[in-house]
Amino acid sequence: MSNEAANVEILKEAYGKWHETKGGSLNHFLGFADPEISFGSVPRGAAPLTFAKQYDNREAMKAYFDGLLKDWTMEHYTVDEYIAQGDTVVARGSCAWTNKKTGKIAETPKVDFWRFRDGKAVEFYEYFDTACVAMAAT
Repeated sequence: MSNEAANVEILKEAYGKWHETKGGSLNHFLGFADPEISFGSVPRGAAPLTFAKQYDNREAMKAYFDGLLKDWTMEHYTVDEYIAQGDTVVARGSCAWTNKKTGKIAETPKVDFWRFRDGKAVEFYEYFDTACVAMAAT
């Protein structure tokens, strides 16, 4: 199996578990994240998505998931397509989350950029409709 195919398989399993457990498979993601992973999100910490910012290691990025799961309940996380080239995989799909305080649902297209080295994720950046998510949070 090529590195590209192996990296896609890592993500297919991870996203499958993420969807099935409605966000309860954090330890699975941590298991293939490099200790020094660069983990970022398009809101860059802007309110009301202060947890969605840049983290520079696996231990720190737990704060992202703590903030996400504290304030939001997953409805679905669907990946429709994986695009792999070299050490990079892009996952394209959609997700929906309900804000626990407002009861509003944010459904958005979702694109995740991943870079791997030796089977470990060393870089992640997510893209989604921040306006939609911010409206659901307020």
